[in-house]
Amino acid sequence: MSIDDVTARISQIQAQLAQFAPATTSSSSGTDFAAALRTASDTTSTTPGSTGYSKGDAVVADARKYLGVPYVWGGTDPQTGLDCSGLVQRVYADLGYDLPRVSYQQAQAGRPVDGLENAQPGDILAFGSPVHHVGIYIGDHQMIEAPRTGLDVRVSDVYETPTAIRRIVPDASSTSSTSSVSGSTAAGRVAAGTPYASLFESASAKYGVSAGLLSAVAEQESGYNPSATSPAGAQGLMQLMPATADGLGVSNPYDAAQSVDGAAKLLSSLLDRFGRTDLALAAYNAGPGAVLRYGGIPPYPETTNYVRSVLSKVEAA
Repeated sequence: MSIDDVTARISQIQAQLAQFAPATTSSSSGTDFAAALRTASDTTSTTPGSTGYSKGDAVVADARKYLGVPYVWGGTDPQTGLDCSGLVQRVYADLGYDLPRVSYQQAQAGRPVDGLENAQPGDILAFGSPVHHVGIYIGDHQMIEAPRTGLDVRVSDVYETPTAIRRIVPDASSTSSTSSVSGSTAAGRVAAGTPYASLFESASAKYGVSAGLLSAVAEQESGYNPSATSPAGAQGLMQLMPATADGLGVSNPYDAAQSVDGAAKLLSSLLDRFGRTDLALAAYNAGPGAVLRYGGIPPYPETTNYVRSVLSKVEAA
């Protein structure tokens, strides 16, 4: 097994674990080891002057697993071949991100980046107007792409000016994924006499999500009723859909402790993914795919009202 293979595997495992890690946890020795190993074996994987190991680096490491896969138009399976947007979608799916299938839609996902000089590893580069090609930026004006029939997935120079650059992961300079637009929700507290306060505080300590935010979500979702069931089928104190609950390891959504633990795990992942509390709440309500499709809070009245209401509860606590 080559160093690149080992590095990619380490990065994949760490990226998956990071989805459920508390946002305030500092870099571990394992992360430092991976960063050092990548620095020794691949100088193009981090932005100049950067330190530590970012989510963008994890995107690049995962993309490198597919170098040499043949280009196949419409391909989404690396066992048979990938096209440009199939490669981008596959890489982000490996790390838990749900991107649209085609290149012009991917060119609208996430957040815009102003110019290649501000791009970081892991950003999506889109080309053409209308967009007809996408690649994954790896730094130093290079990218990983599935170029065209007859050429395999490869590292290449960014050979023309991108018409769009989109960032899906948190900024490399971000120091806390639990900060909100106002910056106050990370410090939210549970008011005296709040139902299930001990559960919110315990989950906060475990996942790094504000106890005040968890309390506000419970109040908004169910009015602190652990037996609540919505017309859509959401269940329990935190109103988890059955499939979501199952994916979070919640065997009984009507058990208040399990419900809060599952919701905290989910919100931690969403905060880590979107970098902002309002976007994480929008994804909790409408799903991550909707936030990615609209590049922000989806224009659904229910979702905009939901986000506004929860944040106002946090502010008032």
